[in-house]
Amino acid sequence: MPRGWFSVIGVTSVLVIALAGCSSSGSGTGPSAGRTLVVGVTSDPDTLFPWKATQFTAVNVLQNLYGTLTEFDKDLNVVPGLAESWKASDGGRTLTLKLRQGVTFSDGSGFDSDDVKWSLDQIMNPDTAAVARASLSSVKSVTAPDKSTVVLELTGPDAALPANLATINMAMLSTGDTEAKLSTRPNGTGPFTLRSRAASQSITLARNDKWWGADKPKAGALEFRVIPDESSIVAAMQSGNVQLTVLNDPLVARTAQVPGVTVAKTPQLNYHVLQLNARHGDLKDVNVRLAIQCAIDRKQVLDTAALGEGEVVGPITSPAFKSDPARRPCPARDLSKAAEYLGKAGKSGGVTLKTIVSQGEYATSVNEAQNLKAQLAEAKINLDLEVLESGAYVDRWNAADFDAAVALNGGRPDPDGSYGRYFTSQGNFNKVAGYSSPELDKLFADGKATTGQAARKAIYDQVSARLEDDAVWIWLFSGYTYTATTAEVRGFVPMANGSLQYLRATSVG
Repeated sequence: MPRGWFSVIGVTSVLVIALAGCSSSGSGTGPSAGRTLVVGVTSDPDTLFPWKATQFTAVNVLQNLYGTLTEFDKDLNVVPGLAESWKASDGGRTLTLKLRQGVTFSDGSGFDSDDVKWSLDQIMNPDTAAVARASLSSVKSVTAPDKSTVVLELTGPDAALPANLATINMAMLSTGDTEAKLSTRPNGTGPFTLRSRAASQSITLARNDKWWGADKPKAGALEFRVIPDESSIVAAMQSGNVQLTVLNDPLVARTAQVPGVTVAKTPQLNYHVLQLNARHGDLKDVNVRLAIQCAIDRKQVLDTAALGEGEVVGPITSPAFKSDPARRPCPARDLSKAAEYLGKAGKSGGVTLKTIVSQGEYATSVNEAQNLKAQLAEAKINLDLEVLESGAYVDRWNAADFDAAVALNGGRPDPDGSYGRYFTSQGNFNKVAGYSSPELDKLFADGKATTGQAARKAIYDQVSARLEDDAVWIWLFSGYTYTATTAEVRGFVPMANGSLQYLRATSVG
């Protein structure tokens, strides 16, 4: 893959296959009839509470139920959402947002600045355990001087804040709504509302005709149908029971290329990684972690698990801040150096790491784990693999109950939102990350407070170097998603951050 592939982010390479008609769920005879779009997914959402969602399926469903102050367009530029505009003043220490008028929640209540203040205050409250809390670390206070204005007082300039406000973990809720209530009755400002749910089978959303967007949702309903295996999803597409799915396995994606189906291949910002908990056992010693780094051929993992469809990466995949994987201590596999590091740690006889693996959330996980296990065994490093269904994996991951975890993490256009929550000492996922330092805390603070692009890139290059030099995690590769659609589907736009927000622009028929 060319090194400059992200310079055309948002543009997809589309493999167009000859089109033939397929049957479709729903009623009506065309887009205007608002037919149901059936989306095949491999797992059931593990939560419907947006402030705590980390599972990919949950995030994708919630993006269609809730609204955020800002959004990303198809090219990952930050654009207005529930906030029509925003302006910094006082040397970047104040951010004033003007809100959209006439917006309502799905229960019919009006949205205004009181809801924004309440939502942001709750996200910042540690007791909420919101996964985006670290993204608001620069916010000192939130005020609502009138119903359409919100003022954020900041500790200093925060170049990352507008992009961070676009994530679904920063969804705006109606004042007083609780996690217990929203877990069964979502109440958002998004383009769809919850119609029904059958646990482990499907979740159906109905078009919100009162949505604020200029272009109303095209489909009458979205059904996310749970089919645990990607190959089975493809079979359901070929029989006309599913109209759209996003595949992770390139081999399965090839089987989807049949008459009547189009497959769009989209480079992703997400990254495959072997997470190491540097606060556990042998991994407390940086030499053990460096031994692991040196014992892995990342290209072999990519070739084995994803048929070579991707790119070996360093920690930061954000296009404007991208890390150079050649600058890590062991850019190529070096078993002699791995043995040397184990010797320095007094572990020449080897180490064993309890390693969790998710089965079902993304297709390449088990193959990645098995290849990593085989490679590391040659360096006397044993990965004791425990394969878990996605819900159990997320629970163990959130509890940091592992030595190592084979993971796929989502990427963002700005690196602060992706990494500050992990590797700052006050980050809400620092327990999961297993590593922080005063040096990293300062670098992340500097990255947010700096506005010049070149200066910010230099800071995040230092962040990347610290993460690699201490072998905090073992970054592997970024890959593609493969969006398969039947001939009836129109208007869907795949995105490099994996978002399915353009389901609101998708029609069937």
